[in-house]
Amino acid sequence: MRVVLADDQLLVRAGFRALLDAQPDIAVAGEAADGEQALALVRELRPDIVLMDIRMPVLDGLAATRRITGDPALADVKVIMLTTFELDEYVFEAIRSGASGFLVKDTEPEELLRAVRAVVHGDALLSPGVTRRLIAEFAARSKEPAEAAGLAELTDREREVMTLVGIGLSNEEIARRLVVSPLTAKTHVSRAMVKLGARDRAQLVVLAYESGLVRPGWLG
Repeated sequence: MRVVLADDQLLVRAGFRALLDAQPDIAVAGEAADGEQALALVRELRPDIVLMDIRMPVLDGLAATRRITGDPALADVKVIMLTTFELDEYVFEAIRSGASGFLVKDTEPEELLRAVRAVVHGDALLSPGVTRRLIAEFAARSKEPAEAAGLAELTDREREVMTLVGIGLSNEEIARRLVVSPLTAKTHVSRAMVKLGARDRAQLVVLAYESGLVRPGWLG
């Protein structure tokens, strides 16, 4: 798994590099100190993952992420946003921009490694501190629910599964809720993503809120 590190703090990059390069299945392909450098490296190296700081000079992490996820040639590149604060005001906006997940910079090393591996395999990821309630809070500030393109093509079961994804359930939890196998739950999630043109599970969550399938406050 090839990773690009994008953070304006040299010590942060050095710490991440030391941890990632020590793993037999992960290698740091390059480092960038701002969003423009990150974008150039991603276009050159085509890594599997970019660990992208939100706040950087020249071009911030949000803008860089939008350019990466908006480029069809970079469709296989996943972005994990890095933030100093769990309650970052840009969390929801970054996921809408195409980020596959979030990590706070002081996350445990095991969590960082799990995140990189999970996102490479197509799962979305949020730090434990960036909870489902936080997603709901920022979803409440987004535009009024509107029918997402492709929503009408979903079967009733796919809508049901998308709703459960929206409230934060994993495939295993969805399987238990619906009394189906985890593989069947994963298949329904994948079909919903394809029909809605969602880049990954994180964007499916966003669409669940924006289309009104899930409303803030449903988490109890």
